[in-house]
Amino acid sequence: MSEATTTPNLRDLGGLPTEDGATTVHGVLLRSAMPSIDDRDPGGLPWPPSLVLDLRSSAESGPEHPLAPTGATVRQISLLEALRPDGPQSASPQVVARMATGGLEALYLGMLEVARAELVQVATLVADHDGATLLHCAAGKDRTGVAVAMLLRTAGVSRDAVVKDYLATGAAMDAVLQRLRIAPQIDPSRRAPSSYLAIPQDAIDAVLDVWDAHPGGTAGWLYDAGAAARVVDGLRARLVG
Repeated sequence: MSEATTTPNLRDLGGLPTEDGATTVHGVLLRSAMPSIDDRDPGGLPWPPSLVLDLRSSAESGPEHPLAPTGATVRQISLLEALRPDGPQSASPQVVARMATGGLEALYLGMLEVARAELVQVATLVADHDGATLLHCAAGKDRTGVAVAMLLRTAGVSRDAVVKDYLATGAAMDAVLQRLRIAPQIDPSRRAPSSYLAIPQDAIDAVLDVWDAHPGGTAGWLYDAGAAARVVDGLRARLVG
């Protein structure tokens, strides 16, 4: 049996500076790569979290989430369902084609179009939950990166701090790749191109540019995507206090 490790790319999103001089609260929002039932308690974090938002598709995730036996509430919200052959027919074929072939920037921008309702669902669940929430996908880099950026910017975290958090995944990529190699549910023939292992600032900057240019910023984008006003207020209250 291999030695137990902590969940790769796991970190608390507390202590991040906001544009009005506050900081985010510790122990409220966590992000990571996919957990394993054999992961050890990381120490210093609320673990296991009471709510887990799994941003993978059902094809990636297997029959039971690894943290479900701990008593955590697990919600699966696939942000890339449009890329599945049987994905939603409402997604624009042109957007889906760009997402599939255009690199990470196109993938991220496409999520803002094809997964608007799912991103609103993520924001709503985080805003409404009283305990610690973990967001993760497979690597905790792309889907998690876009969703976390949305939550942080809505709460008023500075753009520079959001970019710095996105880039922090680079230090965890060796452990992430090891986790992906041993994951039984991942079909090696369907692994993403090696270019998708990069962590390009341009990709997250493109997403942040969309939100910054939107009337009302990220909060305005969330409103227009269907979020209730209480969700935006709730995110700020939960993440900043």
